[in-house]
Amino acid sequence: MKNWWIGLIGILVIVLTLFFWLGYEIKQGTKNTADGTNDYAIVLGAKVKPGGIPSLSLANRLDVAAAYLQEHPHVKVIVSGGQGEDEDRTEASVMHDVLVEKGIDPGRILIEDKSTSTYENLLFSKELLPNDITAITIISNDFHLRRATFLANKLNLQADIIAAPTPTVVKAKSHLRERLALLKTFIVGQ
Repeated sequence: MKNWWIGLIGILVIVLTLFFWLGYEIKQGTKNTADGTNDYAIVLGAKVKPGGIPSLSLANRLDVAAAYLQEHPHVKVIVSGGQGEDEDRTEASVMHDVLVEKGIDPGRILIEDKSTSTYENLLFSKELLPNDITAITIISNDFHLRRATFLANKLNLQADIIAAPTPTVVKAKSHLRERLALLKTFIVGQ
């Protein structure tokens, strides 16, 4: 009976250690490092509501992307995101339209609309980059950037970041889900 409790406590210690370590890893990826040096930025997709309305997370990404692009007019941007089963438009098409509404020249916006995951966002966006470009700026919500930069490095892309705030209503859920996704990424590589 005593060995059972020791085993249970050991498992609990491992789970808690992983939980806090992954939280630390996520926090490390939230500091803005982009300064306009890179000529290309990638905005990672997120949920689109019916009628082509960006979710709060996506709206925050687009707000910081528009501000960054206005501050750095030489930067081109790839909007990256396919169409989920419950979405009536691709995430990329919605992002394109919102950025144009915010005053970004459509000639600066490239569309990647086939991806269904963060890994695919980066993989398919890389195909749109000129061959000599290996340094990019990634724009996403703060919780998402540690995993995104890890995946970019796996694809031989060096990334600086712009962190959009995570909406309060989804913060706890997003951080918990991201811990699991980050752990999977560290283990599997995607």
